[in-house]
Amino acid sequence: MRRMQCLNAIPISAAAPLARRLMSSLACRNLFIGGLSYDTNEAVLKGAFESHGELIEVKVICDHKSGKSKGYGFVKFESETAASKALKEMDGQLLDGRSIRVHYAQKG
Repeated sequence: MRRMQCLNAIPISAAAPLARRLMSSLACRNLFIGGLSYDTNEAVLKGAFESHGELIEVKVICDHKSGKSKGYGFVKFESETAASKALKEMDGQLLDGRSIRVHYAQKG
């Protein structure tokens, strides 16, 4: 019996690091912001982060029923450099009286 070979196939072991790099490069522009005051809205979050680079999206996560903030959000930058700068400079800073935590966002 003759085995068929796919000439364009990439071995799984070789594809995994490539996929990880592609996913991490997308995540490198997205930051998770934790420890937000329940009074912090998207305009306040945008104002705090826009000095670090061009923002694509700002989102404060809210409860569907009450509409109140859950205390965390996300900011997405145009560039990885801006996101990295924001992470370094904003992690641990006060925003609306609360010390915020800034990390790279992970797709889940």
